[in-house]
Formats: sequence, structure tokens, C-alpha cells
Amino acid sequence: MSADAPTSEFCAAQIRRAVSPLARTLRPNLQRDQISTAKLSVIGQIYRAGKITPSELASREKVKLQTLTRLLAELTADRWVSRRQDKIDGRQTVLSLTARGRARLIDAATAADASLAEVIERTLSEADRNLLLRACEMLLALDEALAERSTRSSADERS
Repeated sequence: MSADAPTSEFCAAQIRRAVSPLARTLRPNLQRDQISTAKLSVIGQIYRAGKITPSELASREKVKLQTLTRLLAELTADRWVSRRQDKIDGRQTVLSLTARGRARLIDAATAADASLAEVIERTLSEADRNLLLRACEMLLALDEALAERSTRSSADERS
């Protein structure tokens, strides 16, 4: 590493300084129609997974299963999430999004994306937009690496 290269610690601090306020700014745009951040996060996880057990969902959300119980009951009652018995392990419940849940998530994300897209269009050049997409790829890779590390740590604690 050259003397001019930024340290990993500096990069970590800059990411936190950039991502945290951006997330706070974007959050209200996602919360249209009184959909809470917690509901959006949960239905987003289920959307990405396709089908997921409540235990795996709790792990991905980094909360205890009991914390999700009321929220999953609300999402099921609102017909955003369906619960089915696992065909392989009948003791397990599998969650998936209903058409209604998928539509609500897509509507919220589309509205938030439109607002951000407008600002990106006005603020960034084409070269900067390409650089931003590359940075997004790197942020997603970092998130994945952190999630894997967290999963390994949790498994080590249970052993």
C-alpha cells in the first residue's frame, strides 16, 4: 500500500458518514402510506429470499424471533405475507410475499427510487453515475462480507 492510499479505517468512517445520513434522508420516502420501516425491512427480506423461515428472517434482520412475532402476525393479517407449512420439514413454517405484499413493496420502492433518481439526474454527470454504480457494487459486497462474518460469529457462539 502506498503512503498516499487511504487506510481501511478511514474508508470505514467515510462509508458510515455517507451512508447513515443518506439512509435517514431516504427513509421517509420509503414510508409512504404509513408503512413502517420495520415492515418494509421484513417484506424486503422476504421478497429477496422468495421463501424464508421465520428463524432465518430473524437472523437476517438481526433480531430475536420473538421480536418478529407481532410484526409477522400483522403482515399475515393484512395479507402481505403468507405462511405455509414446509413441505420437507412439517415442523417449519415458510413465509412468502403475497401479490398484495409484493405490490406494496414495489410501490414504496418505486416512489423512493423516483425521488432519488431525480436528484441523481440533476446532480451527477454520466461518469459520476457510473462511478456511483461501481461504489454500490462495492457496498453490497461489503454488506455480504459483514453478513457472512456475523453468521460465522453466531454459529461459533452456539458451538
